[in-house]
Amino acid sequence: MALLITHFWPGGTDAQYEATVKVVHPATGLPAGQRYHAAGPTEGGYLIAAVWDSKEAFERFVQQALLPALPTIEGGFAGAPQERTCEIANLVTA
Repeated sequence: MALLITHFWPGGTDAQYEATVKVVHPATGLPAGQRYHAAGPTEGGYLIAAVWDSKEAFERFVQQALLPALPTIEGGFAGAPQERTCEIANLVTA
């Protein structure tokens, strides 16, 4: 089942987002299993939303790419984000 995930980084900035994505996303686009990615500044921080093929695909990305890289990304996000997930019940595209 497809998974929707949001990460909110309190105090996050465009520069931190760009530094992080540059390291954890492949140069060719999205990580394996990720179908949709949207992000932007919002009141109090930075919000990222992504659609994944499955919970397993998302967890693989977190364990193999995101968590190992975060502490070493110069200028990237610090600490853990506020995270919410749900299995997608309805997805409408243009």
